Amino acid sequence: MSQVSSSPQQTAKFNEVFDAGELEELFARSQAAPVVLFKHSLTCPISAYAYREMSRVSAVAVPEIALIIVQHARATANAIVERTGIRHETPQAIILHRGAPIWSASHYDITIDAVEQAVSDHG
Repeated sequence: MSQVSSSPQQTAKFNEVFDAGELEELFARSQAAPVVLFKHSLTCPISAYAYREMSRVSAVAVPEIALIIVQHARATANAIVERTGIRHETPQAIILHRGAPIWSASHYDITIDAVEQAVSDHG
């Protein structure tokens, strides 16, 4: 007999990014499907709010979120600025598609609905 799970909807998985090589891989993967980058600060209360929002994004809409913790990967956060031309903010969500940024938000503009809609619009 199989068990039926009544667990809540699955949420996106965070995958922490530490270096430029991993970042390059994400830009390459964005050629096929949108990739969500989330820059997060461990010491900022607004970033904690945005992290909670991102942690509730549906896995159906966004299977994986590339998590850049600025205290662990400052050079990677800076490389995102150089590669996208988008000014650094924390917290910040950026969606890449076909190797380029197509959407970004920061602070309280990072919401479940905003991220899911942006991915849906470009996926």
